[in-house]
Amino acid sequence: MRSLTEQDIRNSFINCSKGEAKRLAIPRDLEERPWGDLDFLGWRDPGAPDRSYLVTERAGQLTGVTLRFPSSQRGFLHRSMCSLCLTTHPGGGVSLMTARKAGTAGREGNSVGVYMCTDLACSLYVRGKKIPQSGIRIEESLTVDEQIARTTVNLSAFLDKLYV
Repeated sequence: MRSLTEQDIRNSFINCSKGEAKRLAIPRDLEERPWGDLDFLGWRDPGAPDRSYLVTERAGQLTGVTLRFPSSQRGFLHRSMCSLCLTTHPGGGVSLMTARKAGTAGREGNSVGVYMCTDLACSLYVRGKKIPQSGIRIEESLTVDEQIARTTVNLSAFLDKLYV
């Protein structure tokens, strides 16, 4: 992914108003992000623990999405798998993230959900740059490039649902 500016990020959101996008918390460490290792930029809102944001490139355009997830977490013995990168995590490492749909459907309250890594670090898990809390990632027969492609396709499928 190419590096992004604060204005790029704010202009990319499809499921919130321009006023909401103007007020949301943007990461302060944009210059230090490992852009070459990211398929999307994801971050949690430090001021609102139930909110996260995701920005990615789709068909040459930036697409930003506001996400919400429940604050209650599952017990440590329970394991869940991210629907995007297929990384398994114990406890609250995977959350059901919901996004309001774009346009009229979103204004009417319709939303779509996906189980994702709570820390939104899917790109880093797939590339082996970050290790899950359990200490291991399930070994796959796919190459890293194939896993990256699968993660991108899974993310795209989720984002497509926001427009339907």
